[in-house]
Amino acid sequence: MLVLGLRSGLTHWRAQAVRFIHSSGGKNPGTQWKHTVQKSWKRSMSEAAAPSKAAAGSVPNAAAERVMGRWLLACSGMVAGAVILGGVTRLTESGLSMVDWHLVKEMKPPRTREEWEAEFHKYQQFPEFKILNHDMTLNEFKFIWYMEYSHRMWGRAVGLAYILPTIYFWRKGWFTRGMKGHVLGLCGLVCFQGLLGWYMVKSGLEEKPDSYDVPRVSQYRLAAHLGSALVLYCASLWTGLSLLLPKQKLIETSQLLKLRKFTHWTTGLVFLTALSGAFVAGLDAGLVYNSFPKMGERWIPDDLLAFSPTLRNFFENPTTVQFDHRILGISSVAAITGLYYYSRKLPLPRRARLAMNSLFAVAYLQVTLGISTLLFYVPTPLAATHQSGSLALLSMAIWLMNELRRLPK
Repeated sequence: MLVLGLRSGLTHWRAQAVRFIHSSGGKNPGTQWKHTVQKSWKRSMSEAAAPSKAAAGSVPNAAAERVMGRWLLACSGMVAGAVILGGVTRLTESGLSMVDWHLVKEMKPPRTREEWEAEFHKYQQFPEFKILNHDMTLNEFKFIWYMEYSHRMWGRAVGLAYILPTIYFWRKGWFTRGMKGHVLGLCGLVCFQGLLGWYMVKSGLEEKPDSYDVPRVSQYRLAAHLGSALVLYCASLWTGLSLLLPKQKLIETSQLLKLRKFTHWTTGLVFLTALSGAFVAGLDAGLVYNSFPKMGERWIPDDLLAFSPTLRNFFENPTTVQFDHRILGISSVAAITGLYYYSRKLPLPRRARLAMNSLFAVAYLQVTLGISTLLFYVPTPLAATHQSGSLALLSMAIWLMNELRRLPK
């Protein structure tokens, strides 16, 4: 390429020389000729070098998008793993076993018996041991400590999975202007998650002299921690799917517009239902009424609005929190059922139809898991599976939204 550029440049100079000799009229042409040759040389060299620079410094756009799409899908999978592991940590009451937070120092677990006893002694100074686990042995403490330790280390791995590839792709020049803002937001959110997690744990370590209830973290902070994790998960999944799956041409009819709008509202309802599960977990509300469809002997329990002011019941009354989660879950299944039957009237592409069918199937599996978890008095394996099901259901809804997205104009 460089040789061809130089050859064309020499041809161009010959033509310039002929034109210059005829136009100069014998008037001291030396200086003018020097400037002409310099300009031609610079222009020819830049034209010759441009293709070489493009070939060396660029990657085919489709290939770069595939790599980044797989990266973001892998990140969303790691976030899902962190959410599931966090749920198991909560169900096994392990979240308050580590009473300190250090970004690097705590990455090295205790090794000797003396180090374990020192860690256990720190745990014994806090309410959970004094009220709930006062007869706990060192081996039992090791189990809950390792549960929380695994969750924290997985969270650090998630942070590295976002930040390190972001730096690499940024230096390669693969990000568009829009993608730069997007990945910076994702990296900021994953760092915020770590701080929010410790802020949540601190609420369970506080001494409450007037309370003899089981020590637990604030349900508000737990909901904020889960909510931000779900936002991170959804944003990563959406962007990864958008980069990997080719856009589908859909005929923009009024029926399709209604389906798309209905899908957005249904996805929002699924997200809200999953978020309400944080209040159920934070208050152990799954243990208050273990019957279905009625709550005890009534459709609407007597203590539904027992707290004052009334608004407190929706966030602090275990009965109301469980009731709300039931209503939201049933509403989500009803909305998905309506969405499914409405979509059957439309000629959707194969992938969009598969996403719709998957959403419908996972919705009924999830409600079955929820009812079973309630009736069997919240066993840890079943409750963890139910929480995983909420992520699966949200994933199907995001996938369907992505399939129905508008083509850019």
